[in-house]
Amino acid sequence: MSQGPRSGLAAVSAALLAMSRHLEVRDVLKTIVASARELLDAQYAALGVPDDHGGFAQFVVDGVSDAQWKAIGPLPRQHGILAAMLHEARPERLADVRKDPRFEGWPAAHPDLADFLGLPIRDGDEVIGALFLANKLRPVEGHPPCPKPEGRCGFTVEDEELLAILAQHAAIALTNARLYERSRELTIAEERSRLAHELHDAVSQKLFSLRLTAQAAAALVDRDPARAKGELHQVAALAAEAADELRAAVVELRPAALDEDGLIATLRTQTQVLDRAHTARVTFASNGFRALPAAQEEALLRVAQEALHNALRHSGAAHVDVSMGRRGSAAVLRVTDDGGGFDPTAVRRAGRHLGLVSMRDRASGVGGTLTVDSVPGKGTTIEMEVPGG
Repeated sequence: MSQGPRSGLAAVSAALLAMSRHLEVRDVLKTIVASARELLDAQYAALGVPDDHGGFAQFVVDGVSDAQWKAIGPLPRQHGILAAMLHEARPERLADVRKDPRFEGWPAAHPDLADFLGLPIRDGDEVIGALFLANKLRPVEGHPPCPKPEGRCGFTVEDEELLAILAQHAAIALTNARLYERSRELTIAEERSRLAHELHDAVSQKLFSLRLTAQAAAALVDRDPARAKGELHQVAALAAEAADELRAAVVELRPAALDEDGLIATLRTQTQVLDRAHTARVTFASNGFRALPAAQEEALLRVAQEALHNALRHSGAAHVDVSMGRRGSAAVLRVTDDGGGFDPTAVRRAGRHLGLVSMRDRASGVGGTLTVDSVPGKGTTIEMEVPGG
């Protein structure tokens, strides 16, 4: 194997260590792709994890800007060379992928690929991904210089051997990450089950007492109004205790991603997922935002999720824009769509809420305010402002 500056033992070791540091599947995928591209001096690298429906559950690229990736459009399907790597489970090293009979083209915004090297990532007999590189940038030491005019070198047997080593370790790292995430999901599920039991027991007792006390107050209201008044005070106290129990349980169910990544990263990830899943274009921007107390960040996230749900499910919008910024000493979340809009007063009169009551409660619960600006035919803007940020 060549011992050039990028493909030497130290570089390989650094790439393998980088893969082993991460436990989140998405982070592992990104590290694998970036390591492969740097190690083999490729212009582009990508890794696809197949789903069971002819597409990809995850697809990570390196060497493509966010704007390019956005312009390319939906994730690729399992066809052409990608399908060969997944279904025939063999390496593919091509001087020019465009001349291969299996080549089926790509979207207009897709970068132009020529020389190509791809390998399946296998866990035993199962193919769990496809890793590929395109457009070799530098020649391997001891090989002729890149041909002109394109300046492409073409991938070598040594490159294929090196990528095979990387793919073997990628399979281990990816499998470990999946096991970690599965373990965490089970832990979360167990914790939610525990909380549900505790919540059921605590709140059921409070509600039972509340019912008995209310019945006692009703029986006393005519013959002993003073005692009835005392019982009604007890009803109010029990209701407040039940609300506190519920609030405590909700706080314990704070989203894991928010704790790990913070509000901005969580919102960015969720909008990217929604952008891929819906025909409407969903964008996110942030400017000057500073971290907030946990309760405020969770309230902002929940309001953003509710507003996005309404926009994508009910408004018929072509564009939905989410932003986090500052206004003086306050943090401001804004979700704007160009959909059909609505008359907020008519919605209230009809007894429909579109989650507005819940959003207002969340905002006021953390010392914030919620405003809704919507007119039929002119879209909707939902804005939440909280102190700080």
